Amino acid sequence: MHVNEVTKVNKVKKANAIKDVLALVLAGGKGERLHPLTIHRAKPAVPFGGKYRIVDFTLSNCINSNIRKIAVLTQYKSLSLNRHLAQTWEHLLSQELNEFILTIPPQQRVDERWYEGTADAVFQNIYTIEKERMPYLLILSGDHIYKMDYSEMLGFHLENDAIGTIAAIEMDKAKASAFGVIEVDEQSRIIGFEEKPKEPKAIPGNPDQALVSMGIYLFNTEDIVDELKMDAMRETAHDFGRNILPDMMKTGRLFVYNFKDENKKEAKYWRDIGTIDAYWEANMDICSVDPLFNLYDKEWPIRTSGSQFPPAKFVFAQEYGGGRMGIALDSIVSAGCIISGGKVQNCVLSHNVRINSYVDVKESILMENVEIGRYSRIRKAIIDKDVYIPPGTVIGYDEEEDRKRFFVSPGGVVVIPKGFQFK
Repeated sequence: MHVNEVTKVNKVKKANAIKDVLALVLAGGKGERLHPLTIHRAKPAVPFGGKYRIVDFTLSNCINSNIRKIAVLTQYKSLSLNRHLAQTWEHLLSQELNEFILTIPPQQRVDERWYEGTADAVFQNIYTIEKERMPYLLILSGDHIYKMDYSEMLGFHLENDAIGTIAAIEMDKAKASAFGVIEVDEQSRIIGFEEKPKEPKAIPGNPDQALVSMGIYLFNTEDIVDELKMDAMRETAHDFGRNILPDMMKTGRLFVYNFKDENKKEAKYWRDIGTIDAYWEANMDICSVDPLFNLYDKEWPIRTSGSQFPPAKFVFAQEYGGGRMGIALDSIVSAGCIISGGKVQNCVLSHNVRINSYVDVKESILMENVEIGRYSRIRKAIIDKDVYIPPGTVIGYDEEEDRKRFFVSPGGVVVIPKGFQFK
């Protein structure tokens, strides 16, 4: 058979196989390292990029990959997440075709406890998994920023006759110690796994790079269900990285899918925005002229709620004579915003933000319903929803003073929590 014909046949096989996938999105994490943004919400519900929630990126990957059976497992402070999923996602697919995006809280079907680990969260939903009878189970984290066609990963899984496939990216060894690191042989077979090792194992033939787990697991459903049932009977952490994967390695059929751009010969974009500094950096990146993560990719749309706000408005153009000028440079400005005689630069503005006259805001993230009073100066800050900054306020220019009132990250990002009242 000609090479092009083989390629076409493989594409058809992957397109058909992806219909046999049930996706479970783990969205119940507390996100303690993202405090204080997670005081009132689960980490996947934290706003990102102006108009999105973090969970939107994983769910968009599912829809764009043609996965039509998705269950979102919630737990911690899930009200805003549940509302967002109900308003945005749950009506998107056809119930008549047995397609769904379900929100599933802990049901205590197997025990009277909350989820005690990633593997336990899946185990407690075995009823749903077995009821759907799908050959493949895709387990995803609801709190990462990336684009992935999961059908490509499934194709790799099938080609290797794997019982499980773990998505991973290449990372400098110096940074890899903050993640779960996978050791592989020349055939991409997993031969070791270690959480946050001091000395990460290198990739064969590439001594400066390590393979870091992305928290994306694809399993043959029958195999993973058996493994989860055995793990539930043991005294373990009930965690995929610590317990499930090391046990499945013994079969010799656990593989790594290297999330790599074959054209550029480098890792594709993936960010674990689990800390304030990582969250701030990822938002700043999308403001750049040529961002690594492109929100404007028409071939891979990121879906979210269609909130009804008027267009953004920029008013006052008194550039000369010390007058007011409403302007935004290298920034993302969402609908409903009014830049009224102030200036924002390298900023991400969510819906309904107002910047008043003579304001100067730089390198900051302003969430919904934030208003900045006149003559204020803000730099390197994250201002959560429903905060009014009084006129003349200065934030981000004196770290010692900022620490007296607010949380300041190790990287110097000032965070003002939702609804904060200035005195």
